Amino acid sequence: MALSSPHLQKYLLNRLCCNYGYKVTAKKNIVQKAVGGGGSGGGEGRGRCCSAIAIDAPAPLTSVSGIRWGSTLIQGPREEMEDDAVIVQSDDLDGFTYAAVFDGHAGFSSVKFLREELYKECVTALQGGLLLNRKDLNAIRKALEEAFENADRKLLNWLESSGKEDESGSTATALFVGNDTLIIAHVGDSSVVLSRSGKTEVLTNSHRPYGSNKVSLQEIRRINEAGGWIVNGRICGDISVSRAFGDMRFKTKKNDMLEKGVEEGRWSEKFVSRIQFRGDLVTASPDVLQVTIGSDAEFVLLASDGLWDYMKSAEIVDFVRNQLREHGDVQIACEALARTALDRRTQDNVSIVIADLGRTDWRNLPVQKQNVVFELGQALVTISFVSIGIWLSTMISP
Repeated sequence: MALSSPHLQKYLLNRLCCNYGYKVTAKKNIVQKAVGGGGSGGGEGRGRCCSAIAIDAPAPLTSVSGIRWGSTLIQGPREEMEDDAVIVQSDDLDGFTYAAVFDGHAGFSSVKFLREELYKECVTALQGGLLLNRKDLNAIRKALEEAFENADRKLLNWLESSGKEDESGSTATALFVGNDTLIIAHVGDSSVVLSRSGKTEVLTNSHRPYGSNKVSLQEIRRINEAGGWIVNGRICGDISVSRAFGDMRFKTKKNDMLEKGVEEGRWSEKFVSRIQFRGDLVTASPDVLQVTIGSDAEFVLLASDGLWDYMKSAEIVDFVRNQLREHGDVQIACEALARTALDRRTQDNVSIVIADLGRTDWRNLPVQKQNVVFELGQALVTISFVSIGIWLSTMISP
């Protein structure tokens, strides 16, 4: 049921939380909007809610090019909030806006480090945005690979020297959005989609050590060649994502991991004696993609896997388009999408960033026609199953 006022809708969404926060930082002509605040390792300072589900929802942000941004974090049923998102507008990237989503695991330490450090490394490697405006994909890819590698190396050193959670890690997907160009640097299992006149373009592939798709098979092959193994879709029976920052036990402390596994009885000394590592099992090497933004491009949506595991990409695009058609507020659309993820009983934390590219007149967009035949068919199938269930219960009952 549609709400008559976007302000009323926003009020009702925000009332779901009894205490939530966000941070807007302005420094050296940089506007940085950080969903959920900084916090510290282990989730200190993160949003809390009476129902154990937190939604942090800052006001929408508009860039110089007319792109409007919305962002939302949800803490689902998990004990800790290990996701984060950041949007940075500044002169550092010569007309491009930076946005990133981080999905942490085994603590918040890696996310806390990356939310600032990765941006700094990208600005340096991209020569202050000069490479972005040249649109030389090879040069951009090389620069971002260098930035991600440097950020990961610094993170590993920081985790070890500071005595923080040494098993901490995080995925990271970064967007660089310009007037007519979108650059994506992607590590992990978050996803990015682009809506072009209502048609869904999935722009990223999840880096996971299971599945039969091309990317998953490549990841499995790389892990095996590095001396690792897969158990139930997890590297060494442990982690279910194959590219991430941190995770030193799969990089600089692989032998320590083996010794710990023997002590815990997860594998035998004989098994360990046959293992020969030839590389890192988890890497922070990004997939880099360049996309042209034309007049038909409506919005870009980046979210962690807690959303995509419970909603299909096309369904998400339709949902956001209907929201924007109704009220045009990208922040409200972001929050409503987060609520839908909760309604679908997501078991993970969820981070969402949406960039309305400012090319669509949402108020005058034709209403999307519903597939009446399909919906009627679904209704008939449901009725049939219910009828069969009732008939079986009457046959079984004495």
